[in-house]
Amino acid sequence: MVTNKRKKVVKYRGGSTHGGGARKKRRGAGSRGGRGFAGSGKRAGHMRMKHVKAGHIMGQHGFTSKSRTNGKAVNVHYFTSKRVQKLVDEGKALKEGAFYSIDLGALGYTKLLGTGNTSLKLKITVAKCSSRAVEKIKAAGGEVVSSVVEDDSSAEETA
Repeated sequence: MVTNKRKKVVKYRGGSTHGGGARKKRRGAGSRGGRGFAGSGKRAGHMRMKHVKAGHIMGQHGFTSKSRTNGKAVNVHYFTSKRVQKLVDEGKALKEGAFYSIDLGALGYTKLLGTGNTSLKLKITVAKCSSRAVEKIKAAGGEVVSSVVEDDSSAEETA
C-alpha cells in the first residue's frame, strides 16, 4: 500500500533554523567571509597565509606546452677526477687507456653544458650538447659523441 510521505521541510515549519543549528550558521558564503580567496584582505591576513601554506598559487602562471620535453643537464665541471673515478668503480664509466668513456644517457642526463673546466681526457656520449662544452672537452684532449650540437648564443646555460 502506498502512503504519502510528509516532506521534511514541512516538519521544520515554525522552526526558524530548519535543523541548521544557531541562526548565524548555514547562511551561505556570508558566514565564511565570501567565496574562494575572499576575506583575505587587510584584517584577515592570517587567512591569506593559510591559503599560501596550503599550496595555493595566486594569479596566472601561463601554461605548459605539451610538446616540451624535460631533460636533465650536466656541466663540464661535474667531471672531476674524484667523481669520474667513483663512476669507474661503480661500473658506470670505463677506463680505456688514457681516456675515460662515459655514457651520460645511462646516467640519466640528456644534455652536456659548458660551464666550468675539466683536465681529464673524456670520451662522452650524450644526446645533446652545447658547442662550448665540445670545445672544453676537446681542449682537455677528449672527444664528445653527440647527435645534436647546439649553439651557445641561443640559450643561457643553467644546470
